[in-house]
This record gives sequence, structure tokens and C-alpha cells, in this order.
Amino acid sequence: MDTASITPRKLNSRSADLRENICSDRPLFLMEAHNGLSAKIVEEAGFRGLWASGLTISASLGLRDSNEASWTQVLDVLEFMADSTRLPILVDGDTGYGNFNNVRRLVKKLGQRGIAGVCIEDKLFPKTNSFIGERQPLADVDEFCGRIKAGKDSQPDDDFVLVARVEALISGHGMDEALHRAEAYRAAGADAILIHSKLSSASEILTFAKHWERRCPLVIVPTMYYGTPTEVLLEAGLSNIIWANHNLRASITAMRETSRRIFETQSLTDIEGRVASVKDIFRLVGNAELEAAEKRYLPARATAKAVILAATGGDLGELTGQRPKCMVDIRGQPLLRHLTDTLSNAGIREISVVLGYGKETVQLPGVQTVDNDRYAETGEAYSLSRAIDRIDGEAIVVYGDILFRDYILDGVMAAQGDIVLAVDALGAKMKPPGRIRDLVRADLRFSGRYLDDEPAHLIEMSSDIAPEDIAGEWIGLARFSQQGTAWLREEIALLEKEGLLDDADMPLLLSRLGAKHHVVIHYILAHWLDVDTLSDVGDAMNFI
Repeated sequence: MDTASITPRKLNSRSADLRENICSDRPLFLMEAHNGLSAKIVEEAGFRGLWASGLTISASLGLRDSNEASWTQVLDVLEFMADSTRLPILVDGDTGYGNFNNVRRLVKKLGQRGIAGVCIEDKLFPKTNSFIGERQPLADVDEFCGRIKAGKDSQPDDDFVLVARVEALISGHGMDEALHRAEAYRAAGADAILIHSKLSSASEILTFAKHWERRCPLVIVPTMYYGTPTEVLLEAGLSNIIWANHNLRASITAMRETSRRIFETQSLTDIEGRVASVKDIFRLVGNAELEAAEKRYLPARATAKAVILAATGGDLGELTGQRPKCMVDIRGQPLLRHLTDTLSNAGIREISVVLGYGKETVQLPGVQTVDNDRYAETGEAYSLSRAIDRIDGEAIVVYGDILFRDYILDGVMAAQGDIVLAVDALGAKMKPPGRIRDLVRADLRFSGRYLDDEPAHLIEMSSDIAPEDIAGEWIGLARFSQQGTAWLREEIALLEKEGLLDDADMPLLLSRLGAKHHVVIHYILAHWLDVDTLSDVGDAMNFI
């Protein structure tokens, strides 16, 4: 392909989009963003363009809006913003970071990063925020016109937008000076004029617009005169409006309140459900695209499969009168759906659920089911045997009445060992005596010294372990490697041969495996729960 035939307009279509929007008759509203994540949020909200605010980018870096952040540091932030969104970005370029030569280099570098336009203001470098102090000195008109010409001569394509910001009103130099400067900047090549004011009413902005007579597009920032109806501003010919700093200000309010609550309560109970989920973060930053790319570019590898043991009905009164415990509603979704979502988030796609009581009530898209019609007379090991042909290679086995945080499953998946059990080191201390069946005795207890601890291994699991020997409670989550799955199959076959399979539970099965092989203990500290009582259902509501 002959690269010489590519027109400058095609090199950055976002510049063309910004120019078309700014010069059109329909209103253009630019929303503030200060990093890649906020840029993505603005795009999702439906805006047609972004305002990359110098104030909010500086503040997000913990710096003042006085050119304390260098233009190259700002450029780094802009690159992330441009990568995260398809929207055209108009950059708050302050004064251009110096004289005409600095403006030339700034415009060139913005173009290289796909930025659609820049706004420069007629003040001196280093700048001071417009809302601080009175009668800030302005740049010489001719010198600032030189900056505009230099920027236009250096722009990467014909559609790149340069907006000249007039500070005469906000600096107390009067209407005549503002109009004189705006006309000079238009004649120098500015594509649009931004007229600024710090009055609480739009009176001088509306007066300026009346005298300006739409000579070129007029941009405003109604931060101080926000009470003026937008319709009034649009009717006056102010068709390009920037909402300049409200995303950062909103985030400060939210972060301050969240930090205060967590500090005061020393808990996350009152916060979860009030803040965006981790899943939402993954969605915003494009984890789904990465997953698709991994399938396209990485060698195919086996992924873990899962078996959920959910054959028993449970005893939760009316809640389990017609349906199994795994289908009890927890904040609008069955308990089982929350569990399968957790498995799916870890990349586990093939999930089989062993059902028995009330199996006809279990309707869960994307999940395979296996029947244990003898659920009333058999134990968990028998239920697992019904699904053993569904798993080969790496496998997860999990109880159908538990909930746990994603990181727990991640830890179990990453732990070294052919059989790995998630064991809550605090579990036995948090529940009343006699309620725990899956007590664990291990060769090493949890110490908290993550870098020093040797791997712990299962010695025994049962409900009858001396208090001084209890290392924790198995939460009902286990991982088996390909070798571990082979051992699991062998042990289930032995139980059947010995006539013990029908009555065997998971503690017995795992204890037998631990007597022959290394069964690794992955210690956790809470952040999970099992739903055995009506009180547990309430706890699950808060947990979700």
C-alpha cells in the first residue's frame, strides 16, 4: 500500500470526530476524565468527547494545578486515556508549557498519541489555577498568537483542534479586552474560543456571546455558574460545554466516606454492596478481551473442571420445603448461582452439580447435572462417585451450600500439591461446639509467617478431634491435580469394594487419601460461610 496516499485525516479519526462535533449545530458536552478508568466510565455514560482536565490530572497525582506535574507526566496519563477509550480527547494544555517552541513539541506529541485537540490559555508559565487570586497577569497578545500559530503549524493532521482560552474576564481585565483577545486568537488560527468566568452567574458569559456573534465555535466551563439552565446557555450560542472536574470531585467524596467507614468499623460488612464490585472493575478494564486473546494466542491447555455436591435438601424450614438448600434465594439469585459464578470467575467452565432432593427445581443455564436418586440413604462420597466420570485432569470438588471470596479459590488453585484443601484456621473458634463436622488435624498449624511456613499436610479430618489438636475447619473446597484425581478415583473404587461407599462422607474419604498421599492444607482466615441455618441465610445476604 502506498502510504503517501493516506490522507492526514485518516491518521487520527478522533480529531475529525472532535472537529465535527465542535463545529456542528448540535450541542457538544465534554465530560472530565483524569485517567484511563474514568475515561472508560465517561464513554459508557454516552458522552461524545472527553475533557482531560489539568486540574484533575494534577490532583489525581497529588499535585497542585500549577504545572507541578510536567508535561511529559501529563502525556503519560493521556496515553492511558487514549488507549482505554475511542472517544476524542480535548486536553487542557494549560499555557502550552512555555513559549511557542514548547507548544510545537506538545502538539506534535499529542498527535502521536491519538489526542484529538488541545486547549491553551493566555497566561504565563508556570500557570496558577484561574480560581486562585485576583488579576493574574496575562500573556502578551502577540506572543500568545505566536503560540497558536506554532501549534497549528505543528498539528499532526488538518482536523486537530486547537482551542484558545481567554482569561481576560476571570482576571478582571474587562469585556473589551476579552473580545479583543478572542478576535486576535481567532485570526491567528484558533479553531474555537473558550471564554472563562468565575462569577456565580453567567451574565458576563452571555454578554460576551452576544458580542461574539458566533464568529467561531465558543466553548464554556460553567463550574461557577452551574445554576444557569443549560437551555439558556445553548440559546445564547454557547454550544460547547465542558463539565470540567466533577468525576474527580465525586470520587473524592466516595473515597473519603468509604475510608471513614472502614476506619471506624474495622470491617467491610457495611461497605460491600455500596461500592462497585471487583467484577465491574474487570469488565471496565477489559478482562474479557484478554481472555479471548489468550485463547487465540496462547497454546491450548487443560483447565480445571468442577463438581458441586448438592444432593441433600437441608433443613431451613419453609425455605427448603420444595427445593434443595442450594436453590435458596440470596439477594435475588440462588445460592448455587453465586457459587458457580465464583468458579466461572476463576476460569472454570465445565461445572457438574450432583442433585438429589428437589432436583426438578434446579434450573441453572450452563451447568451440567448428575442425579443421585439415593440421596436419602447415601453420603457425599457416593454423590461424588456419581460424577467421577465428569472430571479428568485437574478438578475442583466443592460443597453446594458454601460461599467464599474469589481470592480463596485463586489461592487453592495456585497452591503446590496434588490434593489441596482450603482450611480456615479460625473456623473451629468461631462456631459453637458440636456444629463442626470437618475438623482438621494437620502436621503444621497456621502461624501467619507466610514466607517461613513449610507446607502443612492433612493427618485426619472428622468431628471428633481433641481441641488441642485442631488446626482448623475444612470449608468444603478441594482441588485435585491430574494425579490427585487418579488417586481420588482409586480411593472411591476401594470404598466401593469394601462396602463403605454408600455411607462414606468427605472427611472419611479425605482422611483415607491423607493416610496414603500428601494432602496439602491451604490455610485461610475467614471470608467464607456455609449455609446450615436460617441465621446463616441472613449472614449470606450480608456476605453477598
